[in-house]
Amino acid sequence: MTLSRSRQAPPRASAMIESLRGLGYSAPTAIADLIDNSISAGAGRVDLLFHWEGSHSHIRILDDGDGMNDPELDKAMRLGERSPKDSRASGDLGRFGLGMKTASFSQCRRLTVASKKDGTTSCLRWDLDVLARSEDNGWHLLEGPHPGSSHLLEVLGNSAGTLVVWEEMDRIVAPGFMEQDFLDLMDRVEQHLAMVFHRYLEGTSPKLGLTINGRPIAPWDPFLARHPATSSSPVERIPTASGIVEAQWHVLPHKDKLDPRTHESSGGRDGWTAQQGFYVYRNERLLLAGSWLGLGQGRPWSKEEAYRLARIRVDIPNTADEDWRIDIRKSVARPPVAIRMRLTRLAEDAREHARRVFAHRGQTGRGRQQSVIQAWRVDRSDYGIRYRIDESHPAIKGVMDEAGPLLPALKAMLRVIEETVPVQRIWLDTTEAHETPRTGFSGEPAGEIAAVLGAVFRNLVERRGYQPEEARERLIKTEPFNNFPELVRALGKPRTEGDRP
Repeated sequence: MTLSRSRQAPPRASAMIESLRGLGYSAPTAIADLIDNSISAGAGRVDLLFHWEGSHSHIRILDDGDGMNDPELDKAMRLGERSPKDSRASGDLGRFGLGMKTASFSQCRRLTVASKKDGTTSCLRWDLDVLARSEDNGWHLLEGPHPGSSHLLEVLGNSAGTLVVWEEMDRIVAPGFMEQDFLDLMDRVEQHLAMVFHRYLEGTSPKLGLTINGRPIAPWDPFLARHPATSSSPVERIPTASGIVEAQWHVLPHKDKLDPRTHESSGGRDGWTAQQGFYVYRNERLLLAGSWLGLGQGRPWSKEEAYRLARIRVDIPNTADEDWRIDIRKSVARPPVAIRMRLTRLAEDAREHARRVFAHRGQTGRGRQQSVIQAWRVDRSDYGIRYRIDESHPAIKGVMDEAGPLLPALKAMLRVIEETVPVQRIWLDTTEAHETPRTGFSGEPAGEIAAVLGAVFRNLVERRGYQPEEARERLIKTEPFNNFPELVRALGKPRTEGDRP
C-alpha cells in the first residue's frame, strides 16, 4: 500500500500525560484498576499500604502475581502499547493498555513500578515533574526508584510479584488535606473494593485476598443472596454476537426482615435508593453498580423509593467490551440494542416485585399477601388514587359495632383521617431521610403491642362471640399483628412465672 505524503506528529509527553490526568478517576476507582492488573497476573493476594506523611505521603499496592522481567515491565509502562482490538485471554480484566498508567497519573505525579520474576527485580518509573522540565518534550521512562525512595521497595521481598508506588500525590493530598481525610480515604477505598471484587473475596476458599494496612477487606454482596427473605429470579442466558450474557434479578428483603446492622450495611455507601438497578460484571469484576442503564418504557427510569430493593446482576464476557461501550475507567456501560428489550422486561419484573415488597413490608409470600387483613385499602378511579380505612379490620369493626349512637360521629372521624393522610409529607420525609417511616409497631416495646392485641382479642371473644382459637387465628392474619405470632399465640392463655408481656 502506497502512503500519501506524511509527517511524524508525536505528542509532547508532559502535555499528553497532563491531559490524561483529567479522565475522571477517583482514588478508589484508580486503585481498583491496578488490582485488575494484579488479578490478570495471577495474584492470589494484594496488599494496600497507605502511609501518611503530609505532602510526602505515599500509597503502595503489592501483589504476589507472576511478576515481570525487564522487557515485560518496559512494555507495561508504555502508553498505548496494546490495542483494545487485540485478542485477550478469557480472564484478562484490561482492554486499553492504559489503565495502570492513567489511573496512577490521575492521583500522583510519580509512578514507580518494581517487579520480580525468576529471581530478578526490575524497576521503572514515570515522573511528571521530570517530563515537564525536559527540553526535548520526550517520553523519558526512568530506571530505578526516585533517590531517597529505595526503602519503599523493600516490601517486594524474594518471591515473584509486583509493587506499584504512588508518590507526590497532588490529586489526593491537596492543600488543606489532613490525616483524618487520609483515614477517610482509606475507608472509601475499602468500601469500593469490597463491592467491586466481592465475588473474588467470597467463600471459604476465595480467589483473592485483599488487605489494607494489614486488615483484610471483607466482601460486600449487593444482592444479599444468602438471606432467606431475598427473592431471586432464574438465571436468564442471552445469546449475543460477542458471547452469552447472563442476567438475574434479586429483590432484597424489606427493612422489617433485616436486623439493623444488616440493613445499614446493605444500603451501601450511598444508601438504598442509590444502589437500585443493574450491576454489570465482566469476569466477575463489577464494572457498573446501581444504574438502570438508560432503560425504561417511554422514558428512562429514574431511581425511586418504590424500587429501592431491586438489584439485577448482569455478567458479560470480556469479548463484549466494545458492544457494551466499556470505557477506560470501567465506569460506563451501555447494553447493545439487540438485548435492550430483554433486559427491560427483566427489569420490569424486578421493579414490580420490589414495589410489592416495599409496599407490603415484605409480606409477599405465595398466597400470603391476599390472606392478610389490612387496615388500609387502595381505591382507584378515573379521578385518581385514594387511601381508605378498611372497616372490616377487626380492631376497627369491633369499635364500630359497639359505637351505637356515636357511629355517625365515628364514621365522620374516620373520613377526616382518610382525607388528611399526609401523603406529600410522607413522601418528602421518606425521600429526604432515605428510609421509610416507622409503622407496624416497629421498635415498640412488646408490652405496648400486647396491650393493643389484648384489647382487640377481648372484643372478638367477649363481644363478637369468637372462640379463643378462632380469634387468635384471625389476628395472626391481620396487619400489623401478623408480624408478632408469638404474642398472638399467647393471647387468652394462662401465664406462667417468667412469661413476658
